[in-house]
Amino acid sequence: MEQLTFETMIAVFEEIFGRTLFWAMVAAAVIVTLLYIYVLIRDRAMSMRKFLVAQLSMPIGAVAAVIFVQRMTNSNLRDIGGPIDVVVLLGVAAMGAVGAAILVYTAQSLFRGKSAI
Repeated sequence: MEQLTFETMIAVFEEIFGRTLFWAMVAAAVIVTLLYIYVLIRDRAMSMRKFLVAQLSMPIGAVAAVIFVQRMTNSNLRDIGGPIDVVVLLGVAAMGAVGAAILVYTAQSLFRGKSAI
C-alpha cells in the first residue's frame, strides 16, 4: 500500500467489520447526525441539562467503542505494540465518546421534547 486513499480506507473498514455491518454503522451515523441537526434547528438552543447528561455518557461511549473494535479485530489491550497503536486506540475512544454524547443528547431531545430551561 503505497498511497492512503479514501477507497483504501473503505476497503480496510469493510474487511475489519464486514461489508454489511460497516455500511449499517455508516447509515446509523448519518441518521443520528441528521436527527441531531434537526433537534438543534427545532429547539434553536442547546439545553445545558441535556448537554450535561450527554457529557456524562461520554466515558461509557469511549469504553464501548474500544471494546467493540477489539472484539471485531480479535485483539486485546495486551496486543498494543507501539505508539501508533495507542494513538489509534485513543482516537477510537474519542470518537466513541463524541458519538455517545451526540446520540444521548439527540435521544433526550426527541423523546422528552423541548425543555423549558
